[in-house]
Amino acid sequence: MATTRKVACVLVVWALVAAGLGPVSARAPLGRKPQREFDYFALSLQWPGTICASTRHCCASNGCCRSEPLQWFTIHGLWPDYDDGTWPACCRRTQFEMDKILPLKDMLDKYWPSLYCSSSSTCFSGKGPFWAHEWEKHGTCSAPVVQDELQYFTIALDLYFKYNVTEMLSSGGIQISNGKEYALSEVIDTIKHAFGGSPQIVCKRGSVEELRLCFDKELKPRDCLTTSLTNGSVSRTKHCPQYIKLPKYDPLVLANSTGEIMTQFDHFEVSAAIYTA
Repeated sequence: MATTRKVACVLVVWALVAAGLGPVSARAPLGRKPQREFDYFALSLQWPGTICASTRHCCASNGCCRSEPLQWFTIHGLWPDYDDGTWPACCRRTQFEMDKILPLKDMLDKYWPSLYCSSSSTCFSGKGPFWAHEWEKHGTCSAPVVQDELQYFTIALDLYFKYNVTEMLSSGGIQISNGKEYALSEVIDTIKHAFGGSPQIVCKRGSVEELRLCFDKELKPRDCLTTSLTNGSVSRTKHCPQYIKLPKYDPLVLANSTGEIMTQFDHFEVSAAIYTA
């Protein structure tokens, strides 16, 4: 858990799931090379209907375990990335401090929840909450755009609300969480038209798992990288299928005190694939 310090100002991103957060990484890590200034941000959003289908245990911190299902995209993180498909990580030695983001906590709980029960790994604090992982690994590499913890989370939330993917899809006639299949090209074109840049989509067994919007360092929309620019970290044979789903999930039910839960997706696979427009 984090220690306690003070707050700062206001005003964000890429890497797929790190240790303890999920099953798949879709990019090549930078490794131990000197970490230069990043090139662009990726705002990575999660579709709870897909992720929560794999949940097998409940806990207080897991958004999948709430009595009402999450029916909107939630934030995974705001990630600074390089144009060559790598990304910086853990750039500045600083620890996450919950006190600094208390003014945002209600919004973070609703729109940036963890969808897992395991504690997240952090760069400098051992294990900690989901937000600690995102700040220490990605937020600390977001300078000069981001200077402090509060600013990092504020910018991410600002981008999330300004470019509301759930509303973009709905306005384009793609009614999410209704179990229907939609042409991948239709989803991509709908986002591109509303957002002004091509998104990147990560799929799990034909369902959208993550959708990423990319921004330049002035926080203006830009295209996300194509798979051909990701150093071979994503196979061209692992694109999302021609038709994709944004599935529903039933609210998870605690079966006993150990947090064992049951869902209607007992045999949902965890293999993932990625598509970039």
